[in-house]
Amino acid sequence: MDNINLKAYAKINLALDVIGKRPNGYHDVRMIMQTIRLYDKVNIRRIQNNEILVKTNLHYLPTNENNLVYAAAKLFKETLQIKDGVHINLEKRIPVAAGMAGGSTDAAATLWGLNEIFETKLTLEELMKLGVKLGADVPYCLLRGTALSEGIGEILTPLHNAPPCLCLVVKPPISVSTKFVYENLVLDSKIEHPNIDGMIEAINAKDLLQVSSLLGNVLESVTLKEYPQIKQIKEELLSLGATGALMSGSGPTVFGLFDDKKVAEKAFYQFKVGEYGKQTFLTSFYHPKSFS
Repeated sequence: MDNINLKAYAKINLALDVIGKRPNGYHDVRMIMQTIRLYDKVNIRRIQNNEILVKTNLHYLPTNENNLVYAAAKLFKETLQIKDGVHINLEKRIPVAAGMAGGSTDAAATLWGLNEIFETKLTLEELMKLGVKLGADVPYCLLRGTALSEGIGEILTPLHNAPPCLCLVVKPPISVSTKFVYENLVLDSKIEHPNIDGMIEAINAKDLLQVSSLLGNVLESVTLKEYPQIKQIKEELLSLGATGALMSGSGPTVFGLFDDKKVAEKAFYQFKVGEYGKQTFLTSFYHPKSFS
């Protein structure tokens, strides 16, 4: 195989809890991750020259080692001692720096695609062990679906599929520093931790309303104070009929869950014609049977 096309799907957090902080600065987390049908396109082509060429539709994205796609290709080639080169075209649709693992999912797709092109026959588990060297979200982006994420994000337990629904994703035109959010997170007795175990039970019961009621993200304790747009979007989603709304990751993206198609579409158009319309998406949960 000399050429492969892949879809790199985004994720949201149905629940995000921070348990504590390690001496090395990393945080221990418990999260419920969910893949959604918003994706980037990744095309990988094998070339004869021993080089890595990355092109993207966004002029401001780096195409060198600072791009996770490039870093993934470099890591794969070095680990497997691959001498041939690759040309990777990345078509971005997932908002950048949005708390949706856009870079991590592109890296995951790259690892999977290279494994196919070069017929190196690494298992999913082996690819995930390789992926964690690139970032804590990369193993999940290889696994995908509904999963419990623990440790720094690399310990993954697949869960039953979350109940089907429509998911309205709204990314305001602001930048949120993940470092700032974690540095200002205060894990004291006042902070409200999401009920992770209750969320797993609601998922097992296929109870969307219960899932919606248990949406929670401890990082909102920092972001909602610093970025009023995030709180405003959450409130508007709920007022437009979402069964629940939450910030994904460290933000600034907010999503709302809907159990009624007409209500979801009306909310989508409401946001689409407003100030956040450029990066508003109506999508749904994605439960893959295999990587494609």
